Amino acid sequence: METKDLGLTYFKRFRMELNFDQSRLQVSSIPPGFEMIPFSSDLIGEHASAKHESFKNEMDVNLFPCLGRRDGCLRLMREITSRANFVPEATWLCRYREPVSKLPLAIGTIQGLEIDGWGSIQNIGISPTHRGHGLGSLLIEHAARGFKSVGLRRMHLEVTTDNTAAIRLYERIGFKRAEVIYKATEVAGA
Repeated sequence: METKDLGLTYFKRFRMELNFDQSRLQVSSIPPGFEMIPFSSDLIGEHASAKHESFKNEMDVNLFPCLGRRDGCLRLMREITSRANFVPEATWLCRYREPVSKLPLAIGTIQGLEIDGWGSIQNIGISPTHRGHGLGSLLIEHAARGFKSVGLRRMHLEVTTDNTAAIRLYERIGFKRAEVIYKATEVAGA
């Protein structure tokens, strides 16, 4: 939901939280043709490409315009991975291998930060042409295992309240709505 006020648009978002001790997280099998790749600094470009393909036509571009540009996604990936609280163990790339050419295509990404004792998921995304295979759940499971491996017991993320498909996915995994947050952005041309 968005509201407008004096040149600003406010987006309503949920902070959703998951306690690992109370969750239904499980280890799912990776569908044929897909692979999950742990973070490596030489994959930042692929993460940025997957992020761009995942978000370029989505509502979150209104709130985070950098997601609508390939160079913006690359800059964002560099910023996230350069932070002192970056958690590489919770950062994963999902690739799809084309059946004929066998060339790997970056189609999904998730990044993790540690914030105040919480694993904080950043920009989870799957390209629209590869949704519906359980890959979002797999990325979250891999990130959760990464957060656990560095001693964190819980994680959170934010999601725009209008993104009902993502909210259903997060609730199915075990996330609970914890807080409503309003994020402001300037309205173009205002």
